[in-house]
Amino acid sequence: MQSRTFPARTCSGQPSDPRRRQVLLAGALGLPALGLMGGRAFAAAGQSVALAMIGEPQTLDPMLTTADLVGTLMQHVYEPLYTFDSHWRIVPMLAAGMPTMQDGGRRVDIPVRQGVAFHDGQPMKMSDVVASLKRWMAVSPRGKSVAAEVEAVEAASDTVLTLRMKAPYAPLPAQLALPTSMAAIMPERTIAAQMTEFVGTGPYRLKERRPDQYTLLEKFDRYAARTEAPDGYGGRRIAHIRELRFIPVPDANTRVEGVLSGQFAYADLLPVDAAGRLEKGGDQVVPLIGKNFGFPYLVFNTKGTLATAALRQAAQAAIGAEELMAAAFGDPKFFSIGANFFPQGTPYYSLAGAQHYNVNDPKLAADLAKKAGYAGKPIRILASRQYEFHYNLALVLAEQFKRAGLETDLQVVDWATLLQRRNDPALWDIYITHSGLFPEPMLSPPQLGANAPGWWESPEKKAALDAFNQEVDLARRGPLWGAVQALIYEQVPFIELGKFNSLSARSARLQGYTPSAWPAFWNVKLA
Repeated sequence: MQSRTFPARTCSGQPSDPRRRQVLLAGALGLPALGLMGGRAFAAAGQSVALAMIGEPQTLDPMLTTADLVGTLMQHVYEPLYTFDSHWRIVPMLAAGMPTMQDGGRRVDIPVRQGVAFHDGQPMKMSDVVASLKRWMAVSPRGKSVAAEVEAVEAASDTVLTLRMKAPYAPLPAQLALPTSMAAIMPERTIAAQMTEFVGTGPYRLKERRPDQYTLLEKFDRYAARTEAPDGYGGRRIAHIRELRFIPVPDANTRVEGVLSGQFAYADLLPVDAAGRLEKGGDQVVPLIGKNFGFPYLVFNTKGTLATAALRQAAQAAIGAEELMAAAFGDPKFFSIGANFFPQGTPYYSLAGAQHYNVNDPKLAADLAKKAGYAGKPIRILASRQYEFHYNLALVLAEQFKRAGLETDLQVVDWATLLQRRNDPALWDIYITHSGLFPEPMLSPPQLGANAPGWWESPEKKAALDAFNQEVDLARRGPLWGAVQALIYEQVPFIELGKFNSLSARSARLQGYTPSAWPAFWNVKLA
């Protein structure tokens, strides 16, 4: 079983003939049957692979959402100024080098690469970079948080971008590097409130999208690759495979069956109880464990039924994180629990607020709810089955609330619908999601920033985050995280439940693939 630390059942009613089963599944997914025959067929097709993802991306606009699925697909099409290497260090991508700071960190200069072409053949210019970052700060959940810290984005020259900051802002390079809600560089002429053209600089370009069937990317022959050796998301990116076909397969067990039969070259985020079957799947399938992949968490709507911190504290007291994580991931090798948001040995390790973690005390929760004036109104829990562990978390969460006398209304929807509903505070009280585990606290959860669903704002939050983000010296910045973590446990805008490892799988013939937070298929070959 292949694993990598990247600081990230049989379907019934199938026909007995494997070849016929593959043809039928191909038709159901809107794919050419020949290309899905596994074995010789997808090698003969040569340079087209089918990649089974958890669902349909709700948009192809890389800026509009923090959803991992959109970031995974569109990181092949668009590129940011910076990215991460395999140790989560920030390295240049479309930038020519690392940023330099002047005026005590209030002026940030970024050199920009020359000779980079967009997919329409036009050269990337400084005007495109400036316009892209201005749009990102206007429409992106992450960009809006950065915008609050920025006075101006301007071209110092044809090769140097300047950001003038209101105060030193330590997370800036990391914010510019994240592929979700991406600070993507795009042609100025394509920029619009509602994007209709998706033109980037990446190793692949968008060829075709058929909603609920596939998103097809093809190799961009004029791609300007970096010269450094590949390392994580950094360095040289080469599109060895001609076409990448990302297929929405919401049912997790169908993804398992598809990768075992050879219909999919890769299957993302599989249920952990499928690990045994994948390990016994023969030498044609490689199970992939992403160690320290991320953490599931519950987001609280601070404008709805749980608007008061006192009632959110009551809900927190009802929650047993260990019970929830066991329900979600089963085997303890796939999860761990702990009050610390960051692992021991990292600059941000802290146990501040630990007394509020994994309490699982129904009586205490009921007493706190009564004091908070709870009148029995159902708490609306929003979850999706496309991530099966989200759904399992929701079932146990509802039971824990029931034990504490808290009424619930469990609403199970597809992932795209959840992403839409979470933007309307009138429609939910808690939603279940997860995030990769990143080295920079301000990268996730987005609720640490501004305007993210949940809408957590308070004077205490502003004071704690200002102190944390304006300190650029890591030796002094690290301990300041403890104050932020303590405030999260006190005001309860969200609850981190624990850490988990992920399970995916690839064909043995898909070589060079490295398990990562957002699966990337450049530098990957078909044997």
